[in-house]
Formats: sequence, structure tokens, C-alpha cells
Amino acid sequence: MDPTMLVDNPEWLLIVLAPVFIICMLAEYGLGQRNHRLPANSRYSLPEVVCNFTLAGMHQLADLLTGLLIVKFYLWLFGWRLFDIEISVASFIALMVLQDFCYYWFHRASHRVRWMWAAHVAHHSSENMNFSTAFRQSLMYPLAGMWLFWVPLVIIGFEPKWVVFVVLLNLGLQFFVHTQWIDKLGPIEKVFNTPSHHRVHHGTNPQYIDKNYAGVLIVWDKLFGTYEPEVETVRYGVTKPVNSFNPITVTFHEWRELWADAFHQPMTIKQRLKVLLSPPRD
Repeated sequence: MDPTMLVDNPEWLLIVLAPVFIICMLAEYGLGQRNHRLPANSRYSLPEVVCNFTLAGMHQLADLLTGLLIVKFYLWLFGWRLFDIEISVASFIALMVLQDFCYYWFHRASHRVRWMWAAHVAHHSSENMNFSTAFRQSLMYPLAGMWLFWVPLVIIGFEPKWVVFVVLLNLGLQFFVHTQWIDKLGPIEKVFNTPSHHRVHHGTNPQYIDKNYAGVLIVWDKLFGTYEPEVETVRYGVTKPVNSFNPITVTFHEWRELWADAFHQPMTIKQRLKVLLSPPRD
């Protein structure tokens, strides 16, 4: 596919990358799990893989349905941009870095604001870690407000199609950190997010909770005090296990609890907002 066509239609990027993702999963399963080179909690099981792929499909469909409205909003904001930024190699790299910075704050908010955690928890609810875990996404991200975090990039002056392209490219690159097949990567660990850093992020070990929010660059965690190296063996999942491979349950279990806590008892508006915007319950 022509790269220009991908930029003009960024929603196709992850579909174009899908064969690479499938090859990586088959290799991890065939060379890793089948040859007993990976720990038990990296296993591929059919019910979970089906759940993960279903969640990815639901997420993709939600993005397609809401994307038109979001892009129209971005285009309206683009009319108020501060600068006219032409895409070159330098400005593309700058956009990648700035988007990754915004992603750090989106990801951090997704762990510290219960409204956003209700969407993000689907990604963390697996007690296994393998490449298919990257497919565990939520169709509720548009409602949770993920798109708001890219607004500054549009206002600065980056064309919306390039912003969306880089957001999806960042997400695609993060596929490769969802594995136990790759050990630590030496000097690369100092700057970039790696499988080791991201395994920590998925851990329920007390010292690992709410750490390593990085998308591509781990430097943000080191700058803002949320970095934790992988030392102790990681235990995966969430502190309140979901115990289901039903994608509807995985998607909506936290929303159901949040709704009950915020709306099933008499409260003032301020109290309800506090429930919605406070950190998730342990």
C-alpha cells in the first residue's frame, strides 16, 4: 500500500501491520510455548486468544464509528492552529515525541482517574502476558476521552491526519512490548520502552502498580517519577480479577461497578464527580 494512502486513511495502519503481528504471535507460540522456553503465564489458550481478538475487533469498530466525529472536531480546531507545520523528517520526529509525551499523560490518567480506568482495565485484566495481550483493548476509549489528549497537537499546528497516523503508529509499536520472550535489551532500556519495562507496568506486585506508563520512550517515567525496573518476577492481572473470557464482561465489569457507586445512592453532583474522577478502588 502507498504510504501516502496510509496517511490519508490512518485507520488502515493497524490492519496493514496485522500480518506482522500474527507472525510474531505464531513464532512466540511455536518457538516459545511449544518448546517450553516461556513461563506458564505467557501461555496461549484458545478462549483467551478469542477474547483478545474479539476485544480488538470491538475496539477497531468503535474507533471507526466515532473517528469521523473526532476528526471533524480536530479539523475545526485546526482552523485555530497556532502554527502552520509542514511535515518533514524533523517535524515528523517532533510529532512522534510530542505525541508520546501526550500518551504518557493519557496512560497515567487512565490509571489514576476511575472514569478512564473503567475503559483501560480491559487491557490489564489478563493474568497472562504474551503478544496477544496487546489486542486486549476497549471499545470505550472514545467515551473515556482518549482523543482529548491529542488536542494540543492539533492546536499547535499538526494536521489532524498526521496526528491520527502517529497515534496509531505509537499503538502499533507498543504491540512489541507485550511479551516475555524478550529479556532486557541493555542500553536501549535507558531511553525506550521495552518488554521488560512494560512487564512491570502489567504487574500486580505492590512495587509495580502504576509504574512505567511509557508508550515508546521510557524517559517520561524517569522524568516524572513513575519508573520502576523489573527485578522481582511479575504477577500479571488486576487486583480485582475478572475471571472471565467473555469480551462483554471484560469490557463492562468496571463500568457496572462505577455506575453503581456513583448513581445507585443519594449523592450531590460534587460527590458523584468525586467518585467518577477519583483513583480506582483497590
